[in-house]
Amino acid sequence: MATRVVIVGAGQAGFAAAATLRQEKFEGVVTLLGAEKVTPYQRPPLSKAYLLGTLAAERLSLRNEDFYERHRIDLRPDEPALSIDLAGKTVETSRAQLPYDHLVLATGSSPVRLPACMAEGVDRIFYLRSKADADALRPRLVHGARLLVVGGGYVGLEVAAAARQAGVAVTLVEMAPRILNRVAAEPTATYFRELHRSQGVDIREGTGLAGLKSDGAAVMATLEDGSSPSFDAVVVGIGVRPETSLADSAGLDTQDGILVDALGRTSDLAVWAAGDCAAFEHAGEVIRIESVPRAIDQAEHVARNILGMHVPYRPRPWFWSDQYATKLQIAGLNRGYDRTTTTLGASEASMTVSSCAATGSLLSTA
Repeated sequence: MATRVVIVGAGQAGFAAAATLRQEKFEGVVTLLGAEKVTPYQRPPLSKAYLLGTLAAERLSLRNEDFYERHRIDLRPDEPALSIDLAGKTVETSRAQLPYDHLVLATGSSPVRLPACMAEGVDRIFYLRSKADADALRPRLVHGARLLVVGGGYVGLEVAAAARQAGVAVTLVEMAPRILNRVAAEPTATYFRELHRSQGVDIREGTGLAGLKSDGAAVMATLEDGSSPSFDAVVVGIGVRPETSLADSAGLDTQDGILVDALGRTSDLAVWAAGDCAAFEHAGEVIRIESVPRAIDQAEHVARNILGMHVPYRPRPWFWSDQYATKLQIAGLNRGYDRTTTTLGASEASMTVSSCAATGSLLSTA
């Protein structure tokens, strides 16, 4: 039986693993390492209510500090892991060397950044992954400001919605043929394109960003449609990459994520992974699923399997997004279908899109 569990990453997956260990009556030592200075918090509101200022910072926290004391979780914010010694079963942090019987990697993901040559000399480029990112962006969302959003996925559209609600003029560019190209069926994308345009967002699909320059007062963008508009700030939401540097340095198997088996174990049987950083086999291919509910679910499975329950993890893909007063909910993965059916809801503003094929299905509601 494990007596010492170290969890690297104090996001929602890391927190779920620690909390589940205690819920399942694990009596050993649980150490939760976080790179940020704050206690574990929700990330979804960062691009929505928190960015708008309608959700207070304290309401982001998953639990107050008393929770960690009462459940004997050794929470160590602002103490990132630096390296892993698999043979010695230790984790080196910025302050200590911690022994473990089982190690959980819940390192999450980080935003894909613009090429250095494109961002050089421009100091008004923002990414949105952490509370600090949202805190830096929020002062820019003032009435009358001009914002360029690069990327038409969840984050880009949510930021665009929040900015418009704050009175900001928004231009959104998406290099793919349409917004939500990777995550939703075409009728769903059409619905949200019309929604954003009705709110005044200038959406340009099939248009990439060619370059940025700054004169100190504004950011001049060169777009692939030939235009050169100016903005007060730029938000980039062009995807994320799994954080695998610790696993790579330790010699664990990775493939667009830290490879895990059905139980959540990596190529080292004492090391586990969960959340955005974990890659696993599903329907004959290795995938990652970037979703808060899935990250929590997988982390809970990992915690129980550390305790010997041996329950295979079966993903239940579910995603959501809030934009203006509309909620988007998606069940399933956006792949493997060849037809869609749209059903209107009880009101004119709601609908369900079902995508079906012999090998897969996707259901989205708005």
